Amino acid sequence: MPDPVAPPDPDSLDFWSFVALANRRLAQEYGFRHQLATEVLLTLNRASNLVTYDFESAVHRPRGRSWSAFRLLFVVWLAGPMEPSAAARLTGMSRAAVSNLAKTLVGEGLLARTPAARDGRSVQLSLTEGGHAEMLQVFEAQNEREAGWVEVLTEAEQRVLVMLLDKLITARAGFATRR
Repeated sequence: MPDPVAPPDPDSLDFWSFVALANRRLAQEYGFRHQLATEVLLTLNRASNLVTYDFESAVHRPRGRSWSAFRLLFVVWLAGPMEPSAAARLTGMSRAAVSNLAKTLVGEGLLARTPAARDGRSVQLSLTEGGHAEMLQVFEAQNEREAGWVEVLTEAEQRVLVMLLDKLITARAGFATRR
């Protein structure tokens, strides 16, 4: 194995110089072969975190909400009343996280919990009138922010990006990932 190279001063690194450093060290010092895969997923994760942080700090936190609360309200708003298990699947949260968050949102008057028609042991989540009014207002702000993020891409580039991300997500059959 080659001698390790002393890493640079962390204060001199930005994201892209860190990715280049990571690729070089992973290949040269440790013999890993899939640097491009690492670069793709580091970049995807970074982009996702930046966008999520921006939405949460610019749109949701000023209104007293979290990104998770928005995601739950969003799926119930657009998909209609649903059981917590369906909300968990659509938001990518755990069933327990949805249940805990739903309690808070019910207490704030944004969600209603009613017994599920098909199974009396389960509940159904639905938006209240106040929840619906809030989602109209909040999504207007978020949608403008979304447009600001993607305006650097042409419409065709946006569609290609969605297509590539869909391919990446749906082609993971070999992994035991949460759906």
